[in-house]
Amino acid sequence: MNTFPKIETPDALKSLREKDLLSLRGNGEGERKSFERIYDYDIYDDLGDPDTSSDLGRSVLGGEKYPYPRRCRTGRKMTSTEPWSESRTTLPSYVPRDEDFSEIKEASFGARTLYSVLHAVVPTLDSILTDPNKGFSSFKDIHLLYDEDVDDIAMENGFLSCLPRLVKSVADSTQNALQFETPRTMERDSFSWFHDEEFCRQTLAGVNPYSIKLVTEWPLMSKLDPKVYGPVESAITKEIIEQEIGGLITLDEALEQKKLFLLDYHDLLLPYVNKVRELEGTTLYGSRTLMFLTSKGTLRPLVIELTRPPNNGKPQWKHVYTPCWDATGAWLWKLAKAHVLAHDSGYHELVSHWLRTHCVTEPYIIATKRRLSKMHPIQRLLCPHLRYTMEINSLARLALINAGGIIESSFSLAKYSMQLSSDAYAHQWRFDHEALPDDLVSRGMAVEDESAPHGIKLTIEDYPFANDGLLLWDAIKQWATAYITFYYPQPNLVESDEELQSWWTEIRTVGHGDKKNEPWWPNLKTQQDLIKVVSTIMWVSSAHHSAVNFGQYDYAGYFPNRPTIARIKMPNEDPTEEEWQTFLNKPEDVLLNCFPTKIQATKVMAVLDVLSSHSLDEEYIGANMEAEWGEEPAIKAAFEKFNGRLKEIEGIIDSRNRNPNLKNRYGAGLVPYELLKPFSEHGVTGKGVPYSISI
Repeated sequence: MNTFPKIETPDALKSLREKDLLSLRGNGEGERKSFERIYDYDIYDDLGDPDTSSDLGRSVLGGEKYPYPRRCRTGRKMTSTEPWSESRTTLPSYVPRDEDFSEIKEASFGARTLYSVLHAVVPTLDSILTDPNKGFSSFKDIHLLYDEDVDDIAMENGFLSCLPRLVKSVADSTQNALQFETPRTMERDSFSWFHDEEFCRQTLAGVNPYSIKLVTEWPLMSKLDPKVYGPVESAITKEIIEQEIGGLITLDEALEQKKLFLLDYHDLLLPYVNKVRELEGTTLYGSRTLMFLTSKGTLRPLVIELTRPPNNGKPQWKHVYTPCWDATGAWLWKLAKAHVLAHDSGYHELVSHWLRTHCVTEPYIIATKRRLSKMHPIQRLLCPHLRYTMEINSLARLALINAGGIIESSFSLAKYSMQLSSDAYAHQWRFDHEALPDDLVSRGMAVEDESAPHGIKLTIEDYPFANDGLLLWDAIKQWATAYITFYYPQPNLVESDEELQSWWTEIRTVGHGDKKNEPWWPNLKTQQDLIKVVSTIMWVSSAHHSAVNFGQYDYAGYFPNRPTIARIKMPNEDPTEEEWQTFLNKPEDVLLNCFPTKIQATKVMAVLDVLSSHSLDEEYIGANMEAEWGEEPAIKAAFEKFNGRLKEIEGIIDSRNRNPNLKNRYGAGLVPYELLKPFSEHGVTGKGVPYSISI
């Protein structure tokens, strides 16, 4: 028997398959217990904690007002203060027991480690650094985080084994000290964060390579309501651009030759600016950053535009900053970059990372367990890609993305962070753009070209994330193609597979039900439809997640390189005389005050260190064969081919990182781009692609 679609399942097994699937779905009632295996859907109504404080009440995500993917239902009772909000828990919330970490993984890493950081290190830091508003007095003060201990801290027995990189034993002492390892970016070049060329390079080879896009229209215009947000025209003019290009080519020629690229956080952030500015210790702008592609294939920044909408009788304020050769302009440029980096950090964590990998994948897991039996071939193919994600997501809701959690306390959007994530889901997320080639084309970073090696031609040839990613995408798709065409040799088998069709329907109409009427959802009728859908899920859970996760400590562990928050406005935005003189007299102090506070920086660094780590028993894509795959010779052979191709990709990436012609990944002081190398040793390595979102 070559296939396992339901129509070919032996009659004696059909009823057993259906009975097991029904038991996994539950009845949507009652509070779930830790020993249960129930998979059901719920909205994100558990992020707030209104019973503790009215300040911790949060909007429910999921529904018409705030569209969002669904999470796993826990069934906890609702709060007494807000009957629409689910009560909080101090322990990891329910996940079906099949989703728990294995004993080995639990003991060595993963949930236990992250839980330890969130519930031991972070509160300890709060107690040590008693002034939440205290910043760093100098850059030397920042460097001491890596050279000296933060403070002596008492830890519970067994805690050290969880955090070997962060907690350093102190000789001749019963105490322990928290100390951070130097990130590779700072280790290789302690001034890299200061350089404009590195600022641009990291949009192609950093931890957030998903935001940069080609400029295709001019002038730049906002789509927001001008009656609310002010004039829609950007302050970036043709004259400014041509002056910054230095007469090399005209603006029209730059557009035609695809030389202009943009980080655009203007329309997404502008609606939050006035609300965020009412909060203490943070500020916000809408921003646009324009970059120019040089003849060497590298990017250089041209302008940054920061915008504040009308407020309290004040008109819209916007200003264009450029790299300058005078002292005042140069410092304003550095501060403008700090604001943009805070915007990019927030977007990376809330959208590129959380939303587009962790969050959107949970409905795939729930639907797979509810609709595809254990013997179904697609369940078997996807199984390693869906392991442990629900456990990690439950921890994120517990202490990372919750009200008052790490994200809200340390990022610019503060209490509005998850609303921004909902906006991005509503206006930007599309399943048909999640496959890497489609993502690149949608951003203008590639065009379809059947004669090109991967079917697309990159707009920037030396785009490390895209170049390495396309190798992995093709390998994943080829493996999925061999697997699916074996089990579905005729197109009609896909459309007639009732389990498969109910799975895809549930993903679209329930798990992502707030977008169920979108016209872009792919059909699921032929082998090619199924290959594309399944390859996309496999890509998102493996390579996409690795690209935005495992470089976090290397690139953001030294926070001046990627500050998570900008705490004060630009010095030239409606300054008082005192504010302006303070800036002129000590601009470095203004920059330090703009950066995160000590408690914000150290909290984030501790969490990023864990999130960037590989466990001792990490399950890397294509490394080890699932037992079920080895039972069928054709599938075993296809997997071995997949494994061999991934080993070839390792070598290709290594050779690229040694190529002096690829200046976006090779050069003095640069960290080589290894985030999409398939395999890795344990620890913070900046490489390795696990099957699943397991941290």
